[in-house]
Amino acid sequence: MKISYNWLKWYVPDAPKAEELADVLTYHLAEVERLDKLPDGDYILDIKILPNRGHDLLSHQGVAREVASLLNIPFVDPTPKYKIPESKPTDFKVEIKTQKCRRHVGRIVRNIIVGPSPEWMVKHLESIGQRSINNIVDATNIVMFDCGQPMHAFDMDKVGGLKLVIREAKNKEKLTLLGGSEKVLNDTMMVLADGEGNPLDVAGIKGGTHAELNSATKNIILQGDNFDPVSIRKTAQALNVFTDARKRFENDLSAELGLYAMVELSALIAEMCPEAIFEDVVDIYPKKQEERKLSFSSDRISKILGLDVSIKEIEDILKRYVFKYVLNKNEFEIIIPPMRLDLVTEEDMAEEIGRVIGYDKLKGEIPKINFKPQVNETYSKISLARNKLLEDGYSEVMTYAFADKGEVSVLASASDKTFLRANLADGLKESLKLNKINSPLLGLKEVKIFEIGVVWTSAEEIHVAYNEEDKVIEKNLYDFAK
Repeated sequence: MKISYNWLKWYVPDAPKAEELADVLTYHLAEVERLDKLPDGDYILDIKILPNRGHDLLSHQGVAREVASLLNIPFVDPTPKYKIPESKPTDFKVEIKTQKCRRHVGRIVRNIIVGPSPEWMVKHLESIGQRSINNIVDATNIVMFDCGQPMHAFDMDKVGGLKLVIREAKNKEKLTLLGGSEKVLNDTMMVLADGEGNPLDVAGIKGGTHAELNSATKNIILQGDNFDPVSIRKTAQALNVFTDARKRFENDLSAELGLYAMVELSALIAEMCPEAIFEDVVDIYPKKQEERKLSFSSDRISKILGLDVSIKEIEDILKRYVFKYVLNKNEFEIIIPPMRLDLVTEEDMAEEIGRVIGYDKLKGEIPKINFKPQVNETYSKISLARNKLLEDGYSEVMTYAFADKGEVSVLASASDKTFLRANLADGLKESLKLNKINSPLLGLKEVKIFEIGVVWTSAEEIHVAYNEEDKVIEKNLYDFAK
């Protein structure tokens, strides 16, 4: 995730210098993989946000809140600055026909002007590698990179029936995406369609061309939905489509974010289009995100971390992160903020407290274990035999375990190897003969070889075989190692 330092300072004006901030984030939050200085003096922090924090840190506000809490500095809430004209009643209808859509937030805005974006908006988008398209599309992108909620705008006059239907796609239904590629859908995927059945958008992934904005667009429908993350990932993978919206939805987003994003987007459009007329927000939220609580004790946190963490330290962290909590002796019960989907167990909370305190405070200590290793007698004797023969100048060979005669037959093998060997001597004699033939080539005056291996007679045994000139001697391992 590319984060603009100047953009970040909108929310944390007391943030340290970019280089120092990069170190703070790396040691307490996530690795800053690159820090680049732009010609205008801005810095771009490329932060490696892991999936468990993708729901709240793939945005400037998310990172800013973390910085404010980590460093205990003020966070500037932008909400009071959003100025939106009083809204009018609306005839806009929305129907959700799939449980994979968890919330829809939409509204109609009339009398807008599609044109170039303000310089500050272009500058902010370009700083993080995004290109400017037009003021309305840029505003939706600014909101996504600012608060984390993907947003979309449709040309209202191209939406049949002044209605949006969020439904599962039909098998072999076709949709031309922005950019021109045509995709064939199936009934495991979701689309946003209009009242006449025309698919407008692959839900949560990418918009289509049917209701695309252009310079003639005067009225728009703004949409900010929340979708099931598994469905989004499967659909995007199947269609081979990679977008910033997909990245956020597949990591899961809190459904509570949608209304805030709509307010922010509306304020941006109102600022750029003063004559715009805003209609009431249509908010359909079938199953609200439940309030979650988590209990843990200071003793348990200390045990998990291997560090003595006091009640006072835990309280300080909870206050900095604006957690509501109740303390009973050394037992905490917290209300988990809606955006923190990663906090589920007390181990998660231990990790949270540990990273804020600093993992450098955790001192590694090797546990003391009364352990006496047991000696494997067979392996010990094999090692003893091998080392003795090697020290006497022998070289180890390995011959076939299958033979043309023996006491134990095998079901399927080469026609001349239908038995398991009953001794090592036969194989070693063949190896001795071959090595003597090649001894001039190998520069050997004397051939000394041995083998340690399993033989199959009435019982399975390990033998040792070696030569003394032309004579091959074979012994049981235990007899040889006496």
